[in-house]
Amino acid sequence: MAKRNSLRTKTTPGDELPKAKLTGDSLKRASRLFGYMGKHKWKFGLGMFFLLCTGATALIFPRLLGELMGLIGNPSLNEAMLLDQADKFGLWIILLLSAQAVASYFRVYFFENATQHMLATLRLTTFSHLMKLPMTFFSKNIASELNSRISADITQIGETFTTALAEFFRQFIIVVGGIILISITSWKLALLMLCVVPPVAILAMYFGRKIRNIAKEVQELVGESNTVVGESLQGISNVKAFTNEGYEAGRYNRIADNVIKAAMRNARSRGSFFAFIIFCLFGSIMLIVWFGVRLKVSGEIQPNEMVAFLMTTMFVAASIGGLPEQYAQIQRAVGAADRVFDILNEEAEDISLDDNRVRSSMKLQGNVNFENVSFSYPTRKEFTVLKDISFSAKQGQTIALVGHSGSGKSTMAGMLMRFYNPDSGRVVIDGKDAREYNLTQLRENMAIVPQEVLLFGGTIAENIAYGKPGASAEEIRDAAIKANALGFIESFPDKFETKVGDRGIQLSGGQRQRIAIARAVLKNPGILILDEATSSLDSESERVVQEALDKLMVGRTSFVIAHRLSTIRNADQIVVIDKGVVVETGTHDELMNIENGVYRSLNQLQFQNTPADVQAGI
Repeated sequence: MAKRNSLRTKTTPGDELPKAKLTGDSLKRASRLFGYMGKHKWKFGLGMFFLLCTGATALIFPRLLGELMGLIGNPSLNEAMLLDQADKFGLWIILLLSAQAVASYFRVYFFENATQHMLATLRLTTFSHLMKLPMTFFSKNIASELNSRISADITQIGETFTTALAEFFRQFIIVVGGIILISITSWKLALLMLCVVPPVAILAMYFGRKIRNIAKEVQELVGESNTVVGESLQGISNVKAFTNEGYEAGRYNRIADNVIKAAMRNARSRGSFFAFIIFCLFGSIMLIVWFGVRLKVSGEIQPNEMVAFLMTTMFVAASIGGLPEQYAQIQRAVGAADRVFDILNEEAEDISLDDNRVRSSMKLQGNVNFENVSFSYPTRKEFTVLKDISFSAKQGQTIALVGHSGSGKSTMAGMLMRFYNPDSGRVVIDGKDAREYNLTQLRENMAIVPQEVLLFGGTIAENIAYGKPGASAEEIRDAAIKANALGFIESFPDKFETKVGDRGIQLSGGQRQRIAIARAVLKNPGILILDEATSSLDSESERVVQEALDKLMVGRTSFVIAHRLSTIRNADQIVVIDKGVVVETGTHDELMNIENGVYRSLNQLQFQNTPADVQAGI
């Protein structure tokens, strides 16, 4: 399926979201959003009804006000009659304003209600779909960009549905309805208004946008100058050590000069804008009044009609000035919808998202065969990561995968869990092609302990229970014992309820590893993957973690990726990979007897301890 480039569009905080052209196709795609309202669509329709009411009442108001002002110049009315008529018009205006206030309230309420239900469904659908996408998708897309789809883009859609869309239709109603009303009042005056007011309103909007852009530039330059101050003060020891006090002062002075230049451009623009408003905007109003007086003299318009005309014209001018901004916001929302639908159009894995489902009773024995497996990442098809890989692992064996960085070891582990599927060949588990298993059931029978453990920002108990949601306190405690983790857990005041902090920052590396092992223990997998699980630990932490790993591997088929070769000497089989090819297989002793062998050379390189090496490590 062809992918649009919008999925790769980067957005940063503070930037305007990219816009999309409003074409038939783009509007058709965006119309899918209404489907996410579900049973709440009627609320959006009711909101549209109240929107029409607010637009209609807004157009009646200038007419009533004109009639009220027209009473003043009516010579046929005495004081009592004038007061009586004024009271009647005042009552009508109060009723009109009350109706508009009620309609405005329910317009906002129903639009917000329908939109919030739509956004909740859209967020959940998008996030759930993201969870089901294959690893190949995440290898092509940055996490922060994907996060933006659920935050910035969907927020933009919400703002448009609750505010911009309603305002656009309301202003459009006022513009069209207002032009019709003033044309009925006086087509000559209406023609003059259409020749003068809309261009002036559009120019005023253009000036305002230009001034905002220049003001933003001034703020950015001021922020840049503050950055210079902050960097200089934080690094003051370096500044003085390199005698760069003058350099820093000069750098600040250059930015200060740029601030002055930008501020003066802003001042000139603002001055021009005020001059434009005074001359053009007020001038256009006076021109319409002047022409209206001439029409009054010729008997073509009455004073009350003139007042109504001017009030309606002001409403129309304000709406014309607001339409472009609302239109631009709708464009941004259509672009945001496109980017969200780019995710939803991606092909997902067949994975169950039922959090209350019963865990499968299927248990893998752990017999694994790689049969002539070749693989290239979708983003680098020209580079073959694995080339014709073949080896076997029997139930309960420990298989060590050894090789230089980038040789394909972690890719092989990913293929076991079907993060990736082979381009050719197959991975056979218990005599069955891995692709023939239900993906959820297959992964339920596997566990991984990685080098860099990610803990979620909850408690220790919650992080251990991630291996088996709904596990009892006894099961969690038993898993911690088997992972050599109970000692440090009970040393904390809150014990299992201790908060681990963001990504587990409150715990040491060894503690995080043991939590990950406890998580794997609780899952009770048939196949275990250890991806350099001790390589980043100090010697003491490595010893404790290795003891826990040794207990975890008992009775399971284990695949161990290791750079520290001392941890795999007792492996049942060592598979040596070089540039994506299996070059040697055997036990530690067998491989050490191969003269000029890759494994033997890696061992010699790692374990030789000449004085020069010692000095290099000091």
